[in-house]
Amino acid sequence: MSREEFEELVGEALDRIPVELTRLMDNVAVFVEDEPAAGDPDLLGLYEGTPLTERGEWYAGVLPDRITIYRGPTLRMCASREEVVEETEITVVHEIAHHFGIDDRRLHELGYG
Repeated sequence: MSREEFEELVGEALDRIPVELTRLMDNVAVFVEDEPAAGDPDLLGLYEGTPLTERGEWYAGVLPDRITIYRGPTLRMCASREEVVEETEITVVHEIAHHFGIDDRRLHELGYG
């Protein structure tokens, strides 16, 4: 799957997030990268920033939080286009949930682990 196709899947996954939630998202940008920089070669996505639940009066003038979705690991773990679509949606929701302060334990309970 080309990078452009994968980026479209990420965009479509973002479009499926309910408007009520996307309105609450604040100062966050979503990126697609081919591979994680270092560490875990199987990493599908990464949230970097300060979750909404941890922001206080001090939170001003900071760079946007960053959500990165990794194409290579996703394509390697999926056997079909349908699996890529499903896993991409799960990963996007998982990383956005971190922006809202939801931890991995709770995400696993909800089926977004």
